[in-house]
Amino acid sequence: MTTLPRPTVEETLDKVRDALDHDDVVAAIAALESLKEPVEVADVFDELDVEDQATLLPRLEPEDSAEIMANLDTEDQAELAERVDNTTLARVLDEMEPDDAADVIGDLPEKRKEQVLAEMEEADDVRPLLIHPDESAGGLMTTSFLTLRPQMTARDAIEALRQWQPGEELPYYLFVVDRERRLCGVVSLRGMIAASPNTRVDQFMNTTVISVPAGTDQEEVARLLKRHGFLALPVVDAEKRLLGVITVDDIVDVIDEEATEDAFRLAGMPDEEKVFSPLSLSLKRRMPWLYINLGTAFLAAWVVSLFESTIAQVAILAAMQSMVAGQGGNAATQRITILVRGLATGEVTLRDSARVIAKETLLGLLQGLAVALVVGGGVALWQNNAVLGVVIGVAMMGNLVVAGLAGTAIPFILKKFNLDPALASAVIVTTFTDCCGFGFSLGLATAMLAWLR
Repeated sequence: MTTLPRPTVEETLDKVRDALDHDDVVAAIAALESLKEPVEVADVFDELDVEDQATLLPRLEPEDSAEIMANLDTEDQAELAERVDNTTLARVLDEMEPDDAADVIGDLPEKRKEQVLAEMEEADDVRPLLIHPDESAGGLMTTSFLTLRPQMTARDAIEALRQWQPGEELPYYLFVVDRERRLCGVVSLRGMIAASPNTRVDQFMNTTVISVPAGTDQEEVARLLKRHGFLALPVVDAEKRLLGVITVDDIVDVIDEEATEDAFRLAGMPDEEKVFSPLSLSLKRRMPWLYINLGTAFLAAWVVSLFESTIAQVAILAAMQSMVAGQGGNAATQRITILVRGLATGEVTLRDSARVIAKETLLGLLQGLAVALVVGGGVALWQNNAVLGVVIGVAMMGNLVVAGLAGTAIPFILKKFNLDPALASAVIVTTFTDCCGFGFSLGLATAMLAWLR
């Protein structure tokens, strides 16, 4: 028997677009359904214009629509949700996991949020999740999970699991709660199956259970799962009552989001942006930080202006400024990148600030000495002026020490005041290295002007 080749995502996308261009929605849906993997269907759907997405979504099976919606980015989910009617949206959300549905509903305007919930059959599973911030453990958890009781037997537990018919995302263990739903243990599926049928759950459960409060930040949740190698983490209230469960698939998304967020913020962009985002959106998101950078550039220019007469007498100093400031900026960027990552992963905490600042400042001094010898010697030979070499070398060393100090201290200070170190560190630190670099080189040149002319 000959097996027909499976269509690729690109081929399917072309077929869907061609069908929609001819207003043939049936053919477009047939092309989508030719893909067997839900992720591939979502990839094709994600490449379509939002108008085409809104046309297709109501015509797909609710389960397929839910799978597609769950695999879209948050921004795309919100845009698509705006384009479909309440009935369609409620039908799709009913087929999604409660935590995924809550993410979509949470981005709706308040009035429409209540309208959609009113039409949902599973609204009671979603409402408790809406009270928690999106980036907290409560916002990540799902309320769709099975719990066991300590007095159940292994046979009872297996039968309960069979009747529940869990999905593929079920972790390899279940949590045990008492009558007040307080978390009291965890049971692995292997242990449950290996136990004698009449053995009570409390005899083979593990009573040491790591849990998190609902308000825990999603980055801390990700660190716990990574550190302990868990596939799921229970979320509890102040009384240790089990509220929900966070599974590892949700944390993979969090890690991706946090890494993307830090990358954007280090570039001076507070929000995620795509290559093909609308021109107006790109302009709106990029311009504020360009204006802030412009302000810091004016500050650096002002420092240079204080030494106009020195530059007028030793013009070569103007060419040296970018070298001194640039090296300081590069060294500071290295430190910011390493430190922001360390703070994000939990490798570094505020308690480590003194030790890290001391280490990086000393490193800056050693780097400064090494670079100053090369730069100073090179400038002296180039301009046949040893004093100029000393001025530039000493300025370079001083600026690299500043880069070490500011590049580590500023992220810690921002973290101390609950500000994102990735968002403003680069702008602030670059201002320090530019101004100090210009000040060191031109200030020393002014003091030694008699030997430079």
